[in-house]
Amino acid sequence: MALSAGLRWCQRIFSWIPVIIIASIVVWSYYAYVFELCLCNLVFILFWFFSAVAYLLAFHICFVMFSWTYVKSIFTPPSSPSKKFQLSYTDKERYDLEERPDVQKQILIEIARKLPVFTRAASGGSSWSCVFPAIRFCDRCQVIKPDRCHHCSVCETCVLKMDHHCPWVNNCVGFSNYKFFLLFLAYSMLYCVFIAATSFQYFLKFWLGELPNGPAKFHVLFLMFVALMFFVSLMFLFGYHCWLVAKNRSTLEAFSAPVFQSGPDKNGFNLGFHKNLLQVFGEERKLWLLPIFTSQGDGHFFPMRTQSESRNPLLANEERWEEDGGSDEEGAAIQTDPSITIEMDS
Repeated sequence: MALSAGLRWCQRIFSWIPVIIIASIVVWSYYAYVFELCLCNLVFILFWFFSAVAYLLAFHICFVMFSWTYVKSIFTPPSSPSKKFQLSYTDKERYDLEERPDVQKQILIEIARKLPVFTRAASGGSSWSCVFPAIRFCDRCQVIKPDRCHHCSVCETCVLKMDHHCPWVNNCVGFSNYKFFLLFLAYSMLYCVFIAATSFQYFLKFWLGELPNGPAKFHVLFLMFVALMFFVSLMFLFGYHCWLVAKNRSTLEAFSAPVFQSGPDKNGFNLGFHKNLLQVFGEERKLWLLPIFTSQGDGHFFPMRTQSESRNPLLANEERWEEDGGSDEEGAAIQTDPSITIEMDS
């Protein structure tokens, strides 16, 4: 027991190493650009004084936005399913004591009938179980998984609209912080482009002897190299996530299409580019570029392409689920479908 706790403690310590690496590079880039390049060289040359002041002002705007979004991506906890999706003590006891799979199935059906759950998962194993959709149930968290929710083995919890677990932010990227993660990528690219574009001419001047030799020469050299290297990496990653937003998919859904009662459908949540964008950034356009949570809904329910908005709106609170009972037609379909099986997390 003590050994297991010690290993978990060590794992948590080592998981912060990528974040420390990124933070160290950012701190060094701040020193190299602000002190070595601007304050120690440019401000003392009258011709470049006003350029240095403008550079410093724009640099600090990029730096603040980059740091703000990075901190929000790291320290925003991933959202987990609400208590409505958790098995009560009585239901959990009934489920654990029951050995008959059919009765276990009925217990989960009774619980899921009033919940806004529409996606299923094909169970592995026999060919029979692969044909029919399964109720998505996490035996570790003891919850019926909401649509687009997945269990993260690193965070050891189910995460609403989970996209992936990112080691560079040491956090799960999901419903609660996906907007922050996108802005972090965008401002990281802007930060790198600004540094590379504004330092390039001075890098040439150092090597041509127009500026005095010193530590700044090597700081600017590595500053440009690191900025360009990170920009290329971030460009592909940011482009990929822009494509995901346009299609209203998560990284997990891009690799494995969500399964509905009618079968797998990779475009099941695709409502069109504009509505897909609003789901992530919200309707307040003046807040789109700020790391303030504005995403639509509560992460438990998402409109689907095959259903009209009047029948399938974003549920904003848990009381709505009790009033609507999820979907009467959905509940009836679940109750009368004898082929539904139960999915367990491995």
